[in-house]
Amino acid sequence: MSFSNQLKGIVPPVVTPYTRDNQVDFKSLRRVVRHLIDGGVHGLFMLGSTSECVLLGEDERRALLDCALEEVNGQVPVVAGVMDTATDMCLRHARQAKAAGVQGLVVTAPFYTRTSQAETIDHFRFIKDEITLPLVAYDIPVCVGLKLQRDTIHQLVDEGLVVALKDSSGDEGNFRMLLRDFQGNPNFRLFTGSEIVVDSAILAGAHGCVPGLGNVDPTAYVRLYEAAMAGRLADAKREQDRLIDLFQMVFWSVPAVSPGASGVGSFKVAMQQMGIIENSAMRRPNRALPEAVQTRIHAHLMIHQLLT
Repeated sequence: MSFSNQLKGIVPPVVTPYTRDNQVDFKSLRRVVRHLIDGGVHGLFMLGSTSECVLLGEDERRALLDCALEEVNGQVPVVAGVMDTATDMCLRHARQAKAAGVQGLVVTAPFYTRTSQAETIDHFRFIKDEITLPLVAYDIPVCVGLKLQRDTIHQLVDEGLVVALKDSSGDEGNFRMLLRDFQGNPNFRLFTGSEIVVDSAILAGAHGCVPGLGNVDPTAYVRLYEAAMAGRLADAKREQDRLIDLFQMVFWSVPAVSPGASGVGSFKVAMQQMGIIENSAMRRPNRALPEAVQTRIHAHLMIHQLLT
């Protein structure tokens, strides 16, 4: 079976837990991986935005991949982000990830440096030419400052540079058009990065979702995916509505904490309260969530029967 055919379903972007002295907490990471696999997920996305990947050094990235892949032990496919500011830096990450044993790489446009659509396509070409692993394009303009245009996605697919797209652009109309464009292509997979439109995306033809909230409740996202794939619309809507309500905690710390940190931070607080990770801290300069919000998240988890 080709890698593109293996890549489907719920593929959470795995959080990176830290110890109290700001080191990667590998014991907690193993619990996170087991929690996700036991929840029935179909793959794992290491070193994504939810993983705080750009805050990790090269040695930390490699050690994190080694730990996670050992725990996965081949049970599900694993892809790794190789995002950075320039192609050569991404290539270093890509060589490292390939040596660790991942099955695919996730690539964004370079960030901070200003690149055109054409230069971004070159960026994918350079990586694909050297690293013989499948590439997943990651469209996240809020973080990299460039949106992968529809024509760009077509060119990346036509040249055989990418096997999948994770769409976190927030442009649901464009994503819907891409679903239509590629509906006859069995070798290209489209994933929504939105936690809150999974039912409609799957029903429109998406192959899965990469939900940060899936770190907290992977089982519910698997149920949602299975219901949508089976055409059980009422079940899918009911599961999606519940997850939308659970997702509300990502907004509670803004503006004291940035929107992105409020999202990842709320996932980590929930996971700490559920006993999956030891510490909910993010790396500086991201602030810890206010105590009042942490208390509110605890009550929220009780309502959603995620705490006993």
